[in-house]
Amino acid sequence: MERAAQVRAGSALFAGFRALRLFSSDIPHVVRYSALKRRFYVTTCVGKSFHTYDVSNSVPQDICCMAADGRLVFAAYGNVFSAFARNKEVVHTFKGHKAEIHLLQPFGDHIISIDTDSILIIWHIYSEEEYLRLTFDKSVFKISTILHPSTYLNKVLLGSEQGSLQLWNVKSNKLLYTFPGWKVGVTALQQAPALDVVAVGLMSGQVIIHNIKFDETLMKFRQDWGPITSISFRTDGHPIMAAGSPCGHIGLWDLEDKKLINQMRNAHSTAIAGLTFLHREPLLVTNGADNALRIWIFDGPTGEGRLLRFRMGHSASLTSIRYYGQNGQQILSASQDGTLQSFSTVHEKFNKSLGHGLINKKRVKRKGLQNTMSVRLPPITRFAAEEARESDWDGIIACHQGKLSCSTWNYQKSTIGAYFLKPKGMKTDDITATAVDITSCGNFAVIGLSSGTVDVYNMQSGIHRGSFGKDQAHTGSVRGVAVDGLNQLTITAGSEQLLKFWNFKSKVLIHSMSLDSSPNMMLLHRDSGFLGLALDDFSIKVLDIETRKIVREFSGHQGQINDMAFSPDGRWLISAAMDCSIRTWDLPSGCLIDCFLLDSAPLNVTMSPTGDFLATSHVDHLGIYLWSNISLYSVVSLRPLPTDYVPSVVMLPGTCQSQDIEVSEEQLEPCDEMVEYESPEQLNAHLVTLSLLPESRWKNLLNLDVIKKKNKPKEPPKVPKSAPFFIPTVPGLVPRFAVPEQNNDPQQSKVVNLGILAQKSNFYLKLEEGLENNKYEAALNLLKELGPSGIETELRNLSPDGGGSIEVMQSFLKMIGIMMDRKRDFELAQAYLALFLKLHLKMLPSEPILLEEMTKLSSQKSK
Repeated sequence: MERAAQVRAGSALFAGFRALRLFSSDIPHVVRYSALKRRFYVTTCVGKSFHTYDVSNSVPQDICCMAADGRLVFAAYGNVFSAFARNKEVVHTFKGHKAEIHLLQPFGDHIISIDTDSILIIWHIYSEEEYLRLTFDKSVFKISTILHPSTYLNKVLLGSEQGSLQLWNVKSNKLLYTFPGWKVGVTALQQAPALDVVAVGLMSGQVIIHNIKFDETLMKFRQDWGPITSISFRTDGHPIMAAGSPCGHIGLWDLEDKKLINQMRNAHSTAIAGLTFLHREPLLVTNGADNALRIWIFDGPTGEGRLLRFRMGHSASLTSIRYYGQNGQQILSASQDGTLQSFSTVHEKFNKSLGHGLINKKRVKRKGLQNTMSVRLPPITRFAAEEARESDWDGIIACHQGKLSCSTWNYQKSTIGAYFLKPKGMKTDDITATAVDITSCGNFAVIGLSSGTVDVYNMQSGIHRGSFGKDQAHTGSVRGVAVDGLNQLTITAGSEQLLKFWNFKSKVLIHSMSLDSSPNMMLLHRDSGFLGLALDDFSIKVLDIETRKIVREFSGHQGQINDMAFSPDGRWLISAAMDCSIRTWDLPSGCLIDCFLLDSAPLNVTMSPTGDFLATSHVDHLGIYLWSNISLYSVVSLRPLPTDYVPSVVMLPGTCQSQDIEVSEEQLEPCDEMVEYESPEQLNAHLVTLSLLPESRWKNLLNLDVIKKKNKPKEPPKVPKSAPFFIPTVPGLVPRFAVPEQNNDPQQSKVVNLGILAQKSNFYLKLEEGLENNKYEAALNLLKELGPSGIETELRNLSPDGGGSIEVMQSFLKMIGIMMDRKRDFELAQAYLALFLKLHLKMLPSEPILLEEMTKLSSQKSK
């Protein structure tokens, strides 16, 4: 077979679902006001998606700039930008630039776009036609920012990296005035609350309040934090200006007293991408490249802003992720930013942050330290969690980069725990904690150190409960520790290529086995007893901890294996490596059944306890990416992949729940008519199809006699017959009254058998026609329209005693056979047949024709 034939599009088992915990990037946010709903909407972009809280959408490439007016949101990607209505659908797409677009400015019914070659194009929004094109020489005037001054009709103010500013009339295509500037590049332009006045942010950190009508500088401010990234003014009656910086600090300036009144230090851990005061509100919206969107409120007497609301994810690459709990709805993640956070796969409102680890939390509380950078713990490298006793004591144990002690965390309280676990009397210069695990009961933590020591601690008291081995468990560094589900066995792996099995209670060595290469990491699936070992030679070994033998060996990765995950049933082992591949190994067959490549190397991988999602994290990415398990809702071939299989590259999912599918221009055009999906009467001829009738039409057909008996009204009290005027007497010598005669014949029936006198119903006539043309759709439709009592009457009258015939009963059985053969109206066929047998079971054995039809039906039901 040719090599090209072995390439499969993407993964057969996993499909990109969405990314979690991504809120902001280095692109400034935009704020728009909806007059209809009287609400402000903040829009930020994350990669290919932009979020308008709480709506998101996706574009083909990473967004490079955004803008918004009262109706539309504009997002530029590459040399193209699109307009989105209702934050969801693309209504206009504008193409004409050759370089990347970096500035957008709504302008009434027009939109202005500027690319990195300083080419300015004005578009008519609704016709998508180019209205005006201006070309600037980059060496003389490279546009860095744009502003439409208030009340300046058809005019825009352009700032340049060279420092000068130009005021243009875009309707007449004329340069009205050139401002010489301050010989420093312009980074930000913002309209002040006063007319003719704008704020100019410079590369030097200066903010110039300038009157553009008279070309006069009103005041100057200077920040020592680097270039001004963004500027905003309060419009709720306070003359305050806010200026952002690359350090993440925000300066608040009083325009009346012309002085700095406050500093919001460390508002973000990265540069302030954008800041906006909401109109006539004491609220400041900020965002930055630290993946955070924050809203600050200024309601204090000192004018300092306090954090009101925020959406925040990790600001650095993730170091470890694991599902928490058994419902598969929470993911714990640790990052290089030093935080431990919990992300919900259901909704963002269930997200929570457990915060930064502090070396001495009591000291920080007692002294009220504002800057806690000096007392923060290093980033978490590995952690283990168990929810069994989370309401009683800490249930998370974590080891930190370059630290000997391991910290405990409390998930329920969302904070760092009470203990730092480390052996007493050990020098902490070069020894660090390298592996951790927590028992399934949540009572004990097992910690492996780089010195080869493996210790056990009690999670409730933090007391040391012993060590494995006399002096140390391994001569090399401990690469992994694991405890089985019953606390009987402890497995440790050392860098000296040894795997050891210990008795958990007595700490006695039970078995030791050598490996071909040093283990890189270890993972135990407690339910099945399978132990996965990733070795430094890029191979994977799977052991059975009961027999202590290697049961599977896998090879194929071309780089270091970063993480592994078992499926909940223990049938799959999923591995992620630095060769940018994620591979799925089938343990029963011992074969590779799925493999796909990513544009960024996966660092962590974890499988949901319910098996519905696979979660991954990647190099240089801040989010957690979910992949849905296709095998849960579709038939997937699990055949082994050939040895010459070439995996294809799969793009990471976006923040919206959709696939990265190339959409043609025709599909991007809005459609006023909603496309309605019409379901076929039968999806497939091999599938059993039920009718759409309510259960009351067929479910109680066999219990009609019971229902009638229960619903039969009680007889009303009988009125005694009045005595006759002349009492009849018996003739004879002795006068006696005549006794009324009584009918003592029990065999005499009051029901008259009409027989042939009964009229034939429409259903009866359609069955007779079915004998000739073998078509029973009309008869079945008539039966569907009847109620339970009507159905029973029709089926009862099919027998000769009710005015029917053997031929019509045969026709009814043929109709049932056709229904079962076509697998349509399946429950009706079963209910009708059951009622027919109940009514006519006594006469069926005496009729050979009916017996033959029943034999055919019996063979159909057994298929």
